[in-house]
Amino acid sequence: MSARMAAAWALLPDYLAWHVLLSASALVLGVVISLPLAVAASRSARLRWPVLGMASLIQTIPSLALLALFYPLLLAISALSVRTLGVGFPALGFLPSLLALTLYSMLPILRNGVTGITGVDPALREAADGVGMTPRQKLLKVELPLAAPVIMAGVRTAAVWTIGAATLSTPVGQTSLGNYIFSGLQTENWVFVLFGCAASAALALVADQLLALVETAARQRSRALAIAGFAGLAAGVVLALLPLVSFGQPAAYVIGAKNFSEQYILAELMADRLQGAGARVQRKEDLGSAVAYRALAAGEIDAYVDYSGTLWTNVLKRPDNPGRRAVLGQLTTELKRRDGVLVLGSLGFENAYAFVMRPDRAAALHITSIADLAREAPQLNLGSDLEFLSRPEWKAVEGAYGLRFRSQRAYQPTFMYRALSGGEADVISAFSSDGRIAADHLVVLSDPRGAIPPYDAVVLISPKRAHDARLLAALQPLIGKIPVEAMRQANLTVDRDQAKATPAEAAAALRKQLGL
Repeated sequence: MSARMAAAWALLPDYLAWHVLLSASALVLGVVISLPLAVAASRSARLRWPVLGMASLIQTIPSLALLALFYPLLLAISALSVRTLGVGFPALGFLPSLLALTLYSMLPILRNGVTGITGVDPALREAADGVGMTPRQKLLKVELPLAAPVIMAGVRTAAVWTIGAATLSTPVGQTSLGNYIFSGLQTENWVFVLFGCAASAALALVADQLLALVETAARQRSRALAIAGFAGLAAGVVLALLPLVSFGQPAAYVIGAKNFSEQYILAELMADRLQGAGARVQRKEDLGSAVAYRALAAGEIDAYVDYSGTLWTNVLKRPDNPGRRAVLGQLTTELKRRDGVLVLGSLGFENAYAFVMRPDRAAALHITSIADLAREAPQLNLGSDLEFLSRPEWKAVEGAYGLRFRSQRAYQPTFMYRALSGGEADVISAFSSDGRIAADHLVVLSDPRGAIPPYDAVVLISPKRAHDARLLAALQPLIGKIPVEAMRQANLTVDRDQAKATPAEAAAALRKQLGL
C-alpha cells in the first residue's frame, strides 16, 4: 500500500499540471466565447433559443464521446492542412480535449449570463437611458455589473464540470488526473483510482471556493475580495504548472499504449530501453486501437505495440486468414507502402482473442471448441472487452460459427474476468497471453474453423522515426525475445498477484528475466 501511494504521489506533479492547464484553458476559452453569445442572446429572443438549445444539446452528448469525436475530425483537418498548406498540427491529446471541454463548459455560463442580463430591473435600464448612456455604456456600467453574481455562479458550475470531465481526456492521449483512474481500474490498483478521484475532487473544490470569493466580491462590490479571488486562482495555476515550466522540454520520443496491463508493461519496457540510451520519453496510455494506430501514422506517437490480427482486420480490412507468416509479411509490406509505418518485428509471443469458460461450466455443457459453444450459445451470456463486439474479428467468428447468445455485454477487461468468475457471464472473449487464464484454470475453446486470425505482438514505428538509429537500436533487442510464458507471468503480477506490482515494476522484472 505504501509503495503504491508513493508511486501515486510521484506522478502527481505531472498529472496535476496537465489537468490544471487543460481545465483552465477550456474554462477561459468557454468564458470568452459564452459571454458575448450571452449578451447577444439577451438582446434577441430569436437568437436566444437556438444558442441555448445548441449548448443544451452538447450537454446531452456523453463527455467521453465528445472528447473522442474531436480526434478523427481534427486528424482529417490536419491531413487536409498538410496537403494544401504543407503544415499540419497535433490532433491527439491537448487540442481535441480543449475543444470538447470548452463546448462542455459553455451551457452554465450562457444560461446564467442570459438570465442575469435579462433579469436586470427594467427601471434601471430606463434610468440609464434617461441619463443618456449609450448601449455599450449601459451594458458595461449597469447590466454586466448587476448580472455579475449570476454569471459567476455559472462560471463556478462550469469550472466544476470541466475539471471533472477533464479526467476523461486520457483515452484521447491527454495526460490528466484521469491517468490514475483509467490505469488503476485496469490493473485493480484501487489506491490509484481513489487517489485520482480525490485529487480531481480537491482541485474542483479549491477552484469552486476561489471562484466563490469572486462571486461574493461581485455581490458586495468589493474590489479587495475580487483581487484576492483572482490572485488566488492565478497563484494556484502558476504553482500547478511549475513542473511543466521546469521540465517541459518536448519529449524526444513518445511511446503509446492501449488500455490494458500488457500494454502498460510493454510501454514501460520500451521507455526504459530508450531512457537507458539517454533519451527523454513521454508516455501516452489508455488509447483505443484505432486512435493508437492513427496517432502513430500521423507521427503523434513514435512507437507502440500492436497485434497482427488487429492490424490485419481493423487497418487493412482483411476478412481472410492466410496464416501467421503470411499475415505478418503482408502487414509489413502494406503498412509501409500505405502509411509509411515500420513493422520492426514480432516480440516473440501472441496475444490472440480466445473464448474461455470456467472449467465446471464447460464440462457440464460438454464444450471444448467454439463449434460446441455455438450449439449452447442461445442459453449462455457472453462477456467481452469494450472493443470486441464492434470489431471485425467478432463478425468473422459470429459468421463462421453462427453464434447467437442469450445476451452480450461489454466490460472493462478487469471486470470481464470478474463477471465470468461471478457467473454473470458464461463465456468471455479473453486474451491468450493473460496470466489470469492459467491462474483461474480457465478452459480455452479451440477454433477449428480458423476464424480468429493470428495476433503476434509487433513493435510499430512511426514514419518520422522509421530511420531513427537511436530508437531502432533501443527497441531491436526486444524483437523475438519475449516468450508468451514470460509475458503471462508479467501480466499476472500486475493483474492478480497478492503483492500487486506496478507496470513499471513488472517491466523491470521482465527485463531482468530476459537478460536485457
